[in-house]
Amino acid sequence: MLLEEQRFLHEDLERLEQAISDRLQDDPKHVKLYSDFCLFDHLLTDPWIRDRLNRDHQISGFLYRIQEQSKRLLNIYHDTEGLTKEIQSISTGDPFDEFYKQLSDIKDYHRRYPNEPVENLERAYKRKAPGEGESATAEIDNMFTGEESYGRFLDLTGLHEQYLNLPGIQSKRVTYLQYLSVFDSFIPPECPIKRADKTNDQYFDYVRQLHSYLESFLRRTRPLEDLDKFFNSVEKSFDTAWEAKEVPGWSDESHTVGPAPPATEGTGKGIWCPDCGKEFFSDGIYKNHVNGRKHIRAAKARQAKSTGVNGMSVNGHGSDQSAAAVAKNLQERAIAEREFGIRKFASSLEAIRGDTRVNVERKQGMTDRERQMELDAFFAESAEAVPGGPGGAAEDGDSDDGEEKIYNPLKLPLAWDGKPIPYWLYKLHGLGVEFSCEICGNFVYMGRRAFDKHFSEARHIYGLKCLGITNTTLFREITVIADALKLWDKVQKDKKKDKVAGENIVQMEDQQGNVMPEKVYLEYVITIPKYYHFC
Repeated sequence: MLLEEQRFLHEDLERLEQAISDRLQDDPKHVKLYSDFCLFDHLLTDPWIRDRLNRDHQISGFLYRIQEQSKRLLNIYHDTEGLTKEIQSISTGDPFDEFYKQLSDIKDYHRRYPNEPVENLERAYKRKAPGEGESATAEIDNMFTGEESYGRFLDLTGLHEQYLNLPGIQSKRVTYLQYLSVFDSFIPPECPIKRADKTNDQYFDYVRQLHSYLESFLRRTRPLEDLDKFFNSVEKSFDTAWEAKEVPGWSDESHTVGPAPPATEGTGKGIWCPDCGKEFFSDGIYKNHVNGRKHIRAAKARQAKSTGVNGMSVNGHGSDQSAAAVAKNLQERAIAEREFGIRKFASSLEAIRGDTRVNVERKQGMTDRERQMELDAFFAESAEAVPGGPGGAAEDGDSDDGEEKIYNPLKLPLAWDGKPIPYWLYKLHGLGVEFSCEICGNFVYMGRRAFDKHFSEARHIYGLKCLGITNTTLFREITVIADALKLWDKVQKDKKKDKVAGENIVQMEDQQGNVMPEKVYLEYVITIPKYYHFC
């Protein structure tokens, strides 16, 4: 039956290619769900992002099946002996005898396995409509948490709690927003954990889980990218850096004797003390610190740790010493490899990382009622997106006509739920007052808050630079070009006047040899003594 299996695999590959083509043609549209006048930044629930992600995961599954079926087909083509025997059995002798023989084998097989289902390739890869009993997004409904919002944001809340419980971090109060900025930094001053304190099970479990989460997040959000190639390149880069001892935070430590300043770490500007894990910006302060009791106690503790690992051959146990050194090296390599991978993964997720920080800041300024309303809108939007879907009834182009029209006669800005904000809030923020700025090209800003904010934005600063103005801090609340040029000319004249006045200062010297300007000399050295003498 090799020929039949060969035909079946060819048909399966063609069906898979057609299924991928159909899904690429039905590209989910990007719908803008918020207005430029929206009070909040943006709306989190975008159903089309979910549809596109679901489509990409389906295509990824089809591509994986194509690879597996192609391997089976190649094995059949390589089995030339089996194909030759089957072709000879069909071509030689009575063809009807061979036909009835294979027919009896098929009947016998189905008699022994009567309940085995028959795969219908025509319907196996066909897009299933919602009415056929299967959700249009069933494959990704359970892939993401609610905080991740279908891959738009990172969810590191559990890892943040685990980070706060690490030795050396317990005394630091790192908020979740701060953690999002420093979770990929493992060297001082962002990470206060010393190298000697990293070789424990608690820290290794933390970096392992963080590495696994970022890798999983990449696989879930980028199903069509060749991530295995990216991961292999990260491993090769780490091997090269580890052999060259260039992995940040894991280079060989230089042990110094006496008060000589060690190699600089931390911010790179001062003197780093490896025993205490602190940075000093003055040589005198560092020398006083070296003679202190805290430094001496920390240096002895560090020396005891290094002696415990490297000095195990006191009783002649050379093998124990080498085994401990190898075990420690392997443990440090495993931790450093995960730290290196976390840095690479975080750099590739920099845009999502920034969106996550913005989302956390936005949620911190919301009330419980607003969060609950946003959650209700999320589930409502999800329920509405499934029946239509990118390939369902919404394809007819009548979705715009069927949308509910929002009654907004006052043209109020839209809130996060797509509805007009209350009129009292509109009046409170002064969004009906127009502020124009001639420097910005007569751009009109709605509300005092937007007007005050625009003085530090790129549009206004660029307009000032076009006028030749470099010091923009003095030109706040100035929106007319003529006023700005007039003020800038006055500033330049004052600078020139101060410079000339400073150059023409006449210096005088009193009887004690003190040098001072002529004005001070006439006022305090000559005038004041005469006044007291007259009195």
